[in-house]
Amino acid sequence: MPIRARLALVTAVVLWAVSFVATKVALESAPPLVVVSFRLLISAVCFVPLIGVTGGARRLGGWRGFRQLAVLSLFGAGLHYATQTIGLQYTTATNASLYTTTGPITIMLLSVMVLGEKITLRKAAGVVLAVAGVLVVMGIDTLRSFEFGNVKGDLLVLASLVMWGLFTVFGKRLTDELGALRVTAWVTVIGATWMAPVGWAEVRLTGFDVSSLSIEAWAAISFLGVGCSFLATLLYFVALGLTESQKVGVYLYLIPPLTAAFASFYLGETISLNLVLGAVLVFAGVALTERS
Repeated sequence: MPIRARLALVTAVVLWAVSFVATKVALESAPPLVVVSFRLLISAVCFVPLIGVTGGARRLGGWRGFRQLAVLSLFGAGLHYATQTIGLQYTTATNASLYTTTGPITIMLLSVMVLGEKITLRKAAGVVLAVAGVLVVMGIDTLRSFEFGNVKGDLLVLASLVMWGLFTVFGKRLTDELGALRVTAWVTVIGATWMAPVGWAEVRLTGFDVSSLSIEAWAAISFLGVGCSFLATLLYFVALGLTESQKVGVYLYLIPPLTAAFASFYLGETISLNLVLGAVLVFAGVALTERS
């Protein structure tokens, strides 16, 4: 894997790992879809100048290119964030954590069917190591407490992960045609356009007062918009343009142990032996997969 792709992915997953802490802070002051809407609007503002730099709509290949970007924005921005956030209201954090391990596997299977990529023995072994590492980080007590709670919430979280798999695989194809910067900018701006009316509707239905948002909440939402939806997503697509989608997807396994580490630092949670051993397995699995 090119060093640029590796650095881009490591930076992206670190930002996404911190995003869970930031999201927790934001949700203390605002409803979930309002948080998602502001997050995407802030990131869209960051991307608008880049759309001008990359030639605007003239370089999209006509209506066909714009239509592909609009569909992609649903999978990777609007519906993905909204579905996952709503699902978390009906299912447990334990369930959601376990379901995130299906994301890279979904990407691997879709990349074979859609892009014609190959699943080698080394790639499969790397995925197994990474999954084992995530499960070790969770610990036996967490796994024992797993149960299907509200089926609606479980299905929504799973659906959001399938959407991210589709976003990655089809985004890889479109990135090869249009370039990472152009694809990421348009997907985010279109996704913000989808979500703005949804966030406004939630404000109307819940009677939420936007002026009541705390400074901490605005700081968290700004980080989610600039650091995660803007920078991390851009870096993710840059890596997609440089290597296979399977190798990009397996880096997502780094998020659970990194999140646990950041939660320990910011929220005072304990760094356990499970975290250390699990992180070693995850890093080993990622390294094995990217070298296949």
